[in-house]
Amino acid sequence: MPKSHDAPRRVWMQTSGSTEPRIEKTRHALRNMARLKPDKPRGLLNFRDAGSMPGVWRYYPSPDLAPFVEHYWTVEWDLPEPQLRETLPHPSIHLVLEAGREELAGIHTKKFSRMIAGKDRVFSVKFLPGGFRPFIDRPVSSLSEKVWDLPDLLGPSARGLCLRALAHTDHHATVGILEDFLRPFHARADDSMRLAQRICERVTNDRAITKVEHIVETFGIGKRTLQRLFDEYVGVTPKWMIQRYRLIEAANRIHVTETPDWADVALGLGYADQAHFIRDFKKIIGQSPADYHAALSRLPSAP
Repeated sequence: MPKSHDAPRRVWMQTSGSTEPRIEKTRHALRNMARLKPDKPRGLLNFRDAGSMPGVWRYYPSPDLAPFVEHYWTVEWDLPEPQLRETLPHPSIHLVLEAGREELAGIHTKKFSRMIAGKDRVFSVKFLPGGFRPFIDRPVSSLSEKVWDLPDLLGPSARGLCLRALAHTDHHATVGILEDFLRPFHARADDSMRLAQRICERVTNDRAITKVEHIVETFGIGKRTLQRLFDEYVGVTPKWMIQRYRLIEAANRIHVTETPDWADVALGLGYADQAHFIRDFKKIIGQSPADYHAALSRLPSAP
């Protein structure tokens, strides 16, 4: 488990003079004491119990950054043999720190695959859909399918962020450094960002949203306006987002269902027929639902 310091306490100066510097320092430390996020990640592939995957931790952002940041996540590994890790993409921008690497990853629409080996770790900021737009001066769609060197996109203050943040093994200290880096951008949420986020949250959690027309009807927004909103703030199309969360939900159901009824799964996710569901699943994940379920059943459970 990661090391963690006890929550800082207010310490009053015993000598004459003002207590304000000490109090302010303590308030700053308390603000940067990130809370562990307990709910299970979604979209992890080829792992029988993704919720108990070892070496994975996530932390909530501080309240002032919560309109923009979904969470901070870290993966640490020490492996005797290489392992393949795969995830389904979410409509989120990621700031990624790893030894010798400080990058900003735009939304990638295909499955992410990486072979990990030896001993290493990654620390990342996952921005909420729509939440990264206030940090840049361009539409979020301009970042899609690309990876950027952090200083090239966010300026010279990003140079050396990896060294500063990963110098700590204490996750709370790393999160504090990341939050101190983000705050000087003075990100502000406008009405368009809030609308984009409300739509994204609905698509993420409401499986009854199976068509772009459902968003148009629910939010009373024109189709072209919706497309422009997603281009500016989210970085992918509404149709892509709907399809992706249907597949993420399908993968989650396969993880927890011993003998899936594929027709029932397809119907529950809003597909017109089972064949359409199977085609979508195989196109992104690379296997049919039945083959993926069979492969999962052969994997050992997480320790």
